[in-house]
Amino acid sequence: MQIANCYLEPASYAVDFEDIRYVRNLVFVIEQQIPLEVEFDELDADCHHFLVRDADYRPIATCRLAPEGKVGRMAVLREWRGQGVGESLLRATIDKARNLGLTSITASAQLTALGFYQKFGFAAEGEVFTEAGIPHQAIRLMLQPREQTVRSIPQTREVSVEAARLETVESTLAATRQLVMAARRQIYIYSRDLDYVVYGQKDLVEALKQFALSNRNASVQIIVQDPTSLRNQVHPVVELAQRLPSYFLIRVPDEAEDLQYASAFVINDSDGYLFRLLGNRYEGHWSPNLPARHRPLREEFERVWQRSSACAEFRALSL
Repeated sequence: MQIANCYLEPASYAVDFEDIRYVRNLVFVIEQQIPLEVEFDELDADCHHFLVRDADYRPIATCRLAPEGKVGRMAVLREWRGQGVGESLLRATIDKARNLGLTSITASAQLTALGFYQKFGFAAEGEVFTEAGIPHQAIRLMLQPREQTVRSIPQTREVSVEAARLETVESTLAATRQLVMAARRQIYIYSRDLDYVVYGQKDLVEALKQFALSNRNASVQIIVQDPTSLRNQVHPVVELAQRLPSYFLIRVPDEAEDLQYASAFVINDSDGYLFRLLGNRYEGHWSPNLPARHRPLREEFERVWQRSSACAEFRALSL
């Protein structure tokens, strides 16, 4: 989701913790004088984390959700406060908790931030207490969990492959095609407008077609933020989806935050991923098998997919 000149993403403890540490160190350790040994604990490795980055990929905010449903370590760099960053972090955390089937989430809110949480429906529980020398209030938000989708049991994965940088259209196209060819049953594409320079190429379209036709259980799920931009062009992937509607599902986000998401990515069900920080550029990174990077993107896709609607726009296109 886009917030001013930055974006939010699920984070991996194994891959992103240095960036998480950077934000929390500035906000809690340096600014609020919380002891380092208190701020960073053994629970971090088990939590679900989120990061907000600026347009230059620098971390500016973070928070975590513990397995039992406690929201914590909500930190936004001083210069980014008051711009909706914290609100977007909390919404993403609430969505994650619902997806996990939690019926409530809790937090220990600093009194100065109590009003922020109350706007989201959190209610106070018990008396004010002091933690790390700062007054806190225990709070709770009741949730209506989403229905959980049934997923197939993953097959044995190959050894993880370190991510490689992408710097050209050609490298991005080649990597995307490899991800399609390596997919077993599922491909997920998140794009603003199905960038024709990539998804309009004959080799990639043919790879998508063969993927669909080679497996009757194949599924290509596509999120397109701006389908109106395709109205005046013949797009090969849209044509393919119209010819093979049982294999291709296309949705458009309903939420303004999701519509403004600046990045683009494609993932498969073999732990492969390709991520571009800015969807209108081709710099990025990818790996044919890197679960630590794949998993947060899969969760982000599912979260937005559940909040999106079927794309009626394509039925009206003159193709």
